[in-house]
Amino acid sequence: EVQLVESGGGLVQAGGSLRLSCAASGFTFVDSAIGWFRQAPGKEREGVSCISTSNGSTYYADSVKGRFTISSDNAKNTVYLQMNSLKPEDTAVYHCAGAALCSWYEDEYDYWGQGTQVTVSS
Repeated sequence: EVQLVESGGGLVQAGGSLRLSCAASGFTFVDSAIGWFRQAPGKEREGVSCISTSNGSTYYADSVKGRFTISSDNAKNTVYLQMNSLKPEDTAVYHCAGAALCSWYEDEYDYWGQGTQVTVSS
């Protein structure tokens, strides 16, 4: 059974930091891509970042570039999203998802986690 489990969300003040984790099991982690998406209330889900676990290539949305860092620990089948300088507009439910290759399109992802809430207060 494929599972993606996110953790690390919470409430933080603007300017603060959080680190999200995505623990994966049940598929070939080292030859895949893990993306982070987020959905704020009343808004469409948007891609935030993605990492290729095979070659380490990383991708970021313009809105988070320079503030968020994605990384992978292949020994632990876990991807991290370090979020610094958080802003109220970063408030959303964050989901990780698994695919063959990084993509900004949700349909390209086969597996999804249940999500973790990130709330940034002003």
